[in-house]
Amino acid sequence: MKIFIDTANIDMIKEINSWGILDGVTTNPSLIAKEKTDLRTCVKKISEIVDGPISAEAISMDAEAMIKEGKELSSIHPNINIKLPMCTEALKATKVLSSEGIDVNMTLIFSPHQALLASKAGARFVSPFVGRLDDVGQDGSEMLSQIIAVFRNYDIDTEVIAASIRHPMHILEAAMFGADIATIPYDILKKMVTHPKTDEGIKLFLADHERSKK
Repeated sequence: MKIFIDTANIDMIKEINSWGILDGVTTNPSLIAKEKTDLRTCVKKISEIVDGPISAEAISMDAEAMIKEGKELSSIHPNINIKLPMCTEALKATKVLSSEGIDVNMTLIFSPHQALLASKAGARFVSPFVGRLDDVGQDGSEMLSQIIAVFRNYDIDTEVIAASIRHPMHILEAAMFGADIATIPYDILKKMVTHPKTDEGIKLFLADHERSKK
């Protein structure tokens, strides 16, 4: 499973990239606004750090404007793909953009039906929002597993990005289901590294090392 980081914070991206485990980056308008920057500047900086897919989200809501925005954003760097929110206008735009070799990440996916339509329109990625579905009392992980099962049934090439990750168990479930990618917030990536027994073991080894020198 490929690991993306879900952030627009350059320092966080640099740190996680230094671990040697980062395959790509997803951003959205909320993450961009949090960093008090503009989308073009942000994704250009990210493209200089990470050699992998970088999602830049279009904010237009009609197909013609989405296509125009998608072409402009994709021209910044070959690794940039265009995030579009799931709707009929986005499906129309995806058909055009994908036919011209521009990758689309269809976002705000909350059902297998939506994911299937996005793949049919030509999306390279679909992003099911696991945590947000959990937030309203539905099973986000079950939705994710259904999408993966449908795609496997028909050998669909569209990659599934497990998104809206709330905790490490979401990542484990995504990996067990066979998600192609998980896009993970910085703090959750940090949690993945640690375990109380690891900390205990390091402390013990260091103490034994000190004793051996006496």
